[in-house]
Amino acid sequence: MTGREGRGTRPRGGLPDKRRAIIAGAHAVFARDGYTRASVDAISGEAGVSTRTVYNHFQDKADLFETVIRESAARVADAHVGIIDRYLTRVTDLETDLVEFGVAMADSWAVDFTEHSALVRQINADAGHLPAAALEAWQRVGPIRVRRELAGRLTRLAERGLLRVDDPQTTAVQLLQLISIDKAARPELADTMTSQAEMVAAGVRLFLHGCAG
Repeated sequence: MTGREGRGTRPRGGLPDKRRAIIAGAHAVFARDGYTRASVDAISGEAGVSTRTVYNHFQDKADLFETVIRESAARVADAHVGIIDRYLTRVTDLETDLVEFGVAMADSWAVDFTEHSALVRQINADAGHLPAAALEAWQRVGPIRVRRELAGRLTRLAERGLLRVDDPQTTAVQLLQLISIDKAARPELADTMTSQAEMVAAGVRLFLHGCAG
């Protein structure tokens, strides 16, 4: 038995607070340096523990990375599903409610999850060198879950005649992309729109142009 097959056979030693410190330290290092450049020595230094303590809790760097990205993605998904529930459960004015939803999503990235955003940027830059199990876990507990929840809400709006939705999953992806306020990713808006709400509203209008019922 080798590598990933052996995961879970090593006892997890140490105190829970040390494990939390290791995960927090690893999150910071992976977000700053990326997976390939991050070292267990750097992670142990960031966490304030010995390298041996890291290996008492995690089999290797890949095991630690998978834990970090899975737990971080789950926290973000919990928050984003809550936003979907809050703004898209009882829609009374479709455009207004979608804009408020988009602004709340943007706020969560800009205020609450800046380190996770940095981690995701590192993942996208280094995807070809990352453990496949970690990428699968991240997608499953994070983006896929959020898209599934959003697709369900969009389907209900379509059933009310407010939207045209042929493929709910694709429509959910399109909406999430259009309400992104990453100016680097949307240079066509960056020169003319400065506020978060303006950029979200522009994305919503474009979404509704193609999908309004």
